[in-house]
Amino acid sequence: MNSLIITQPDDWHLHLRDGAALRTTVPHSAAHFARAVIMPNLNPPVTTLESALNYKKAILAESHGLAFKPLMTLYLTDHTDPSELKKAHDGGIIGCKLYPQGATTHSDAGITQIETLYPVLSMMEELGLLLLIHGEVVDPEVDIFDREKQFIDSVLAPLLQHFPKLKIVLEHITTAYAAHFVKEASPYLAATVTAHHLWLNRNALLSGGIRPHHYCLPILKRETDRIALLEVVTSGHPRFFLGTDSAPHAKHAKESHCGCAGIYTSFHAMALYAQIFDSMHALDKLEGFASLFGPQFYGLPINKGQLRLEKKPNLIPEKLTLGPDPLIPFLAGEQLKWTATLL
Repeated sequence: MNSLIITQPDDWHLHLRDGAALRTTVPHSAAHFARAVIMPNLNPPVTTLESALNYKKAILAESHGLAFKPLMTLYLTDHTDPSELKKAHDGGIIGCKLYPQGATTHSDAGITQIETLYPVLSMMEELGLLLLIHGEVVDPEVDIFDREKQFIDSVLAPLLQHFPKLKIVLEHITTAYAAHFVKEASPYLAATVTAHHLWLNRNALLSGGIRPHHYCLPILKRETDRIALLEVVTSGHPRFFLGTDSAPHAKHAKESHCGCAGIYTSFHAMALYAQIFDSMHALDKLEGFASLFGPQFYGLPINKGQLRLEKKPNLIPEKLTLGPDPLIPFLAGEQLKWTATLL
């Protein structure tokens, strides 16, 4: 198959940043995606309906007429007031993000003890707000490659028992263990999968030297984990869907003595996913993963627009811009086999 047309996809996990960065990140996402779930880990974080609506206004100002709908979320803290969630729900907020404190970029205000959130989670279950989870423990005694599994066992499994009707998305899963857990769990648990975790294993961090532009959190895992992710997303299982976790950082922030975690894929995400699914002889499963399963889980309508994917050379730029700074996209300077065009 050299071309296909699919329902316009959505991105169910996206970092746009704020300020001048929006001039780059918003048009890149809006060029292919109809909607995106916007992560609230700004500095300061988006913790109230008012701040979320202000952020949404800033995003829409950079969409330049493209039909792009940001789906806004709130950042959960130890001090989140359940009464704020009712306002958020009534104001169009789609879910709340749980970051364990210190787990990733701008997570310093995150959760320290999951039990402190139980009143909040109870309210979310009642309202139908989704819980979106960065699923890693932050205990320094737990190996960084085992933190997803430990989170599933010690935090997520009890959550599913305490709140059986709370819809949860375990975001950017990275392990065979997570894929199996979600597959066997209740219909109230789903997972997003990034292009870079389908493309790379942990060798890509160190082959030929340290590769800071391949550093992300959750960190890349073993080849057996990558294969398990490939198999589950191309199986047509309806509770695994697209979430890029595209996360821009300026070149100097990635290439510093303590480089930031994050990989930028918004510019060419659908071409990446098409090449991945093609390599698995599963292009017929791409539309479900990219365009259908996410809306079904979130309870939203399927998009009306369409996206054309064509098998033709697609050279990724060596660099983009992020405000005044260079931004290095994933696979910078390399040539993909697929291109994507919004119809």
